[in-house]
Amino acid sequence: MDKNQATGLVLIALMLIGYFTFFKPEVPPTPESKESEQLEESPGIAADTTTLIEKIELPDSIKNVANVANYGVFAPGALGSSQEVILENEEVSITFDSKGATVKEVTLKNFNSKDGKPVKLLTHSSNTFSTLTTTFGKSVNINELFYSYKKGSDNDVESIIFSLDLGNGQKVLHTYSLSQNSYELGYSLEFIGLDGQISKDELLFQWNEEMITQEKDVEMSRQHSTVNYYTVGGEFDELTERSTSYEEEIVNEPIKWTTVKQRFFLSAIIADKSFSKGKFTTNVDPTNPEVVKYAEVSLSIPLEDVKSGGADFRFYFGPNDYHITNEVADDFSKNLFLGWPPMLWVNKYVIIPLFDLLNNIFDNYGLIIILIVFVIKLVLSPLSYKSYLSMAKMKVLKPELDEIKEKHDGDMSKAQQEQMKLYQQVGVNPISGCIPMLLQMPILLSMFYFFPQSIELRGESFLWAEDLSNYDSIVNLPFEIPFYGSHVSLFVLLMTFSTILITYSQQQVSSVQGPMKSLSYMMPVIFMFVLNSYPAALSFYYFISNLVTFGQQVVIRRFVDEEKIRKVLDENKKNAGSKKKSKFQQRLEDAMKAQAKKSKK
Repeated sequence: MDKNQATGLVLIALMLIGYFTFFKPEVPPTPESKESEQLEESPGIAADTTTLIEKIELPDSIKNVANVANYGVFAPGALGSSQEVILENEEVSITFDSKGATVKEVTLKNFNSKDGKPVKLLTHSSNTFSTLTTTFGKSVNINELFYSYKKGSDNDVESIIFSLDLGNGQKVLHTYSLSQNSYELGYSLEFIGLDGQISKDELLFQWNEEMITQEKDVEMSRQHSTVNYYTVGGEFDELTERSTSYEEEIVNEPIKWTTVKQRFFLSAIIADKSFSKGKFTTNVDPTNPEVVKYAEVSLSIPLEDVKSGGADFRFYFGPNDYHITNEVADDFSKNLFLGWPPMLWVNKYVIIPLFDLLNNIFDNYGLIIILIVFVIKLVLSPLSYKSYLSMAKMKVLKPELDEIKEKHDGDMSKAQQEQMKLYQQVGVNPISGCIPMLLQMPILLSMFYFFPQSIELRGESFLWAEDLSNYDSIVNLPFEIPFYGSHVSLFVLLMTFSTILITYSQQQVSSVQGPMKSLSYMMPVIFMFVLNSYPAALSFYYFISNLVTFGQQVVIRRFVDEEKIRKVLDENKKNAGSKKKSKFQQRLEDAMKAQAKKSKK
């Protein structure tokens, strides 16, 4: 602060003291409103002084002097009136406030919240935008100023220009544009004639958002809500989604876009050039079910871009839909997490295209899930047949394997060597039954990522499930069971019982004994606890998959004759001397011999 500024502030203070001492106005006591509380808590500079000036009817000369002290060159925008103006299309309605020239409210017209009303993605009370610049050592929030505006349209694009005339050819411009059938809001910020007035080479864009709870299950929403960002170098990263504590990330490299991500909806800002750096935080208040998470985004905007008219951005306010986000920006579709490879590849190139194909033909999502199961099971049926046949061979060999164990009781190494010799003689690969199952695992696991985030299922009912994207509660318990919840999901119960039935059926042709056999019955019970609060679509898929698998086993069993298998194995055993060992068998046998030598030593 230079000498002139210090002198000016002292004079202002003396004027205010004198005025309130000799001409103090009578102000009737009024209860504090929410609006005043928000003003006191806002990040604006010199908030106490500004609020006092607005409340008290001071002479214009004193107001002007105080505003210059608080806002510097931006003082002409310190006083004015607030007006709302709206841009809208078929998808979204966006309300702006002339005080601050910022987005005040965003409504998604074609999606309903848990209360049955259109989704309010942002509201004035849940969201704040601040853009801080520095003039002669004083930080000014230009989103606290009052602007005039002009609304226009050009073909299918509506626009609003908010302008603040500072005199002497100096201006601040905020321009917004919205196209038809789009969730993207164009935005540009420009300083005109302010060379020499701004003392820092960057502006700080701050965005605080309370993620409004849109779904009935707030806990599931919290597991899929966070802040994502994407750097100019092509790196996508995020704050931990499932975290229920404070998370923070500081990024000291250029950033292309950042997203406040909820389970089904996104609020994002994308730079045509880049932000120079950023800081992101999330936090959770478990006692407040109306807010999923609290997010804070701080981004640095290069001043040179603002002065040259190159500070161009796009907001995205819309669904987290793979088909839409794929067209917004580079890797923007990564906001929809589809799992790690190979689950990502399965979802991206198999499940989503298949789902889209069936969705174009049928409008019943329960039927679509059933058809997905049948298609996948049909494609994987050769693997299922090989797996079942391998288990049948192992069952035929079980008496001989048990005899070898008894013969070498206590010497596991010798028993394993003789068992491998038997496998080689009869032409059986002991792990051949596992390989088909392993190949099917990526598809089973990919459903854990696909169904909980599939926005197409949101609000869609089937049978007793009111919403396939939520759990299907048939009973609400008066208490909570640890790791299970306070409700009972019928699809999960059906999935559990059918899985136990499948396990029992497989045990009839399996050679597995001991603890592993008991564990195979425990897994369905464990998944009953895990999936009780997952979307009904997921447990319904697994239930139908179990029914189809059981039907496959019944059919396959008709084509698998254990007596014929026995004859084939005996014939292979007779001709064993003329067969060469496979590379896998040779390596396995060598490994066992090496282990035996090591044990002897």
